[in-house]
Amino acid sequence: MSFSKFLKKSATIICAAGVVLSFQASADVKLIGSGASFPFPLYSKWFKDFSKETDGVRIDYQAKGSGAGIQDFINGTVDFAASDAAMKDKEIEQVKDGAVLLPMTAGEVVLAYNLEGVAELKLPRNVYPEIFAGNITMWNDPAIAAANPGVELPNEAITVVVRSDSSGTTYVFTGHLSEINNHFKDKIGQAKSPQWPNSAKFVKAPKNDGITATIKQTPGAIGYIEYGYAKLTNAKTAMLENKAGHFVAPGSESGAAALASAEFPTGNLPNSDVPNLIAWVNDPAGEEAYPIASFTWLLLYKNQDDEKAKVLRDLIEYCLTEGQKSADALGYIPLPENVIAKVREAAKLVQ
Repeated sequence: MSFSKFLKKSATIICAAGVVLSFQASADVKLIGSGASFPFPLYSKWFKDFSKETDGVRIDYQAKGSGAGIQDFINGTVDFAASDAAMKDKEIEQVKDGAVLLPMTAGEVVLAYNLEGVAELKLPRNVYPEIFAGNITMWNDPAIAAANPGVELPNEAITVVVRSDSSGTTYVFTGHLSEINNHFKDKIGQAKSPQWPNSAKFVKAPKNDGITATIKQTPGAIGYIEYGYAKLTNAKTAMLENKAGHFVAPGSESGAAALASAEFPTGNLPNSDVPNLIAWVNDPAGEEAYPIASFTWLLLYKNQDDEKAKVLRDLIEYCLTEGQKSADALGYIPLPENVIAKVREAAKLVQ
């Protein structure tokens, strides 16, 4: 073989190899997401399992809080985000490529506590908002004692553990407290980062896992976390009095009863043809309903890279089918069939 023919053949092989490498590179899709820590245990399983079952796909999700996830989504630094607070209209309007908000699962916000010797704790609806407003400060307060006859409550100050980051869990929790207690509404109100009482007995910790760890390490502490974290860490949680006057423990049945009254809007998101799938249940009326439950949303760009859009649509379908089967075991509420149908239809708009 002449040297010139050798060069031509080598060039052909190199070009062919380049085509193969180029194809392999285009077949690999990496998705980066950030946001809510509320659904992180479930999302972590979903994204890991989907990546294992889908060749060439890798999903990295950082649970940094709903507020940070929304900001990343607005700034375009992620492929998707997650939020327990959904998004406000003014936030949605800042998303250049359009936003699609999909409720993917639901959960309960529970009050975890650390009281030695107290296996069961009941908190009336006129009590627990006042604890987080800083007005009830002792565990043996008469209002707490009256709801727990026979329980030896300590003469000990209550340490209240709240989120240090911008949090959708906080948004859901303060929304409920504001709904049932006017004093809390006027003093603190609903927010992802509210102004909590300026007290040495109010301690801040990041994300759901941070609050969970702080409660477990602090005798006399109480704080709000997602039920899945309480379930995974065997944290003790209080029974809360619901709108019907019943003390209810968190769980899949009481959570599903709470979501049964959720009503989705009939219109679209602002300046969009995307259905509005943002619904809140701040104080469910069902007799067996746990009082603090909420959907949590994935935030997707309506207009984006075709290849990533296809993977994201496949991911959503996986989460709506196989993914829902693992929700209950991890402490989440599987989506009702009517909600799954709405999510599936809206996901088609991700292109």
